[in-house]
Amino acid sequence: MTDSFRHQGLRKRLLMILESKGINDKRVLAAMQNVPRHVYMDNAFLEHAYEDKAFPIGSGQTISQPLTVAVQSSLLNIKKGDKVLEIGTGSGYQTAVLLELGAKVYSIERQKELYLKTKGILQTMGYRADLKYGDGFKGWPSFGPFDKIIVTCGAPYTPDKLLDQLKVGGIMVIPVTQENGIESMTLITKNEDSTISSNTHGNFRFVPMLSKRATD
Repeated sequence: MTDSFRHQGLRKRLLMILESKGINDKRVLAAMQNVPRHVYMDNAFLEHAYEDKAFPIGSGQTISQPLTVAVQSSLLNIKKGDKVLEIGTGSGYQTAVLLELGAKVYSIERQKELYLKTKGILQTMGYRADLKYGDGFKGWPSFGPFDKIIVTCGAPYTPDKLLDQLKVGGIMVIPVTQENGIESMTLITKNEDSTISSNTHGNFRFVPMLSKRATD
């Protein structure tokens, strides 16, 4: 799929909208400028690719709202070479932004059909990430511990197995579902004594995190 001057212009306009909404991390904005969001969307929604909205991508999942991607990416504070575990590959859009920021990405997707589709898209776009079809609640211990962990779906709680795979000094960004059904964006830090600190950064809406592995 082509990335025309029109697409690039629409991305610039989207980034101006994100800046007006309080996104001021220049590295994140530059990474999002480099990622053609329309490539990760179904053809039916291509005309809306650069609106600040989430859209369906099949398998009951959505491509995240650009504002959400920007907020999570900014909170992660990616350093070049960071080993990042992503729970919920989804469309691959957030994966691509993390790679543009210089992260080494290990990403898990529960939906088999989506996993296969996204793997192909990322390869076609020249992005190299380690992708896995499986249960995000379990993480990916064989590649841990991780500098950063990002969860891109609404979690009912913070899984202990993910905390165990987070490095001391590492951070996790996870949307935790509240009683009202809204997700509270939570930034978790594993302290030097392995205790956990957390704070929240606004409310969002995500598709739910599913605990059981999909059927092959």
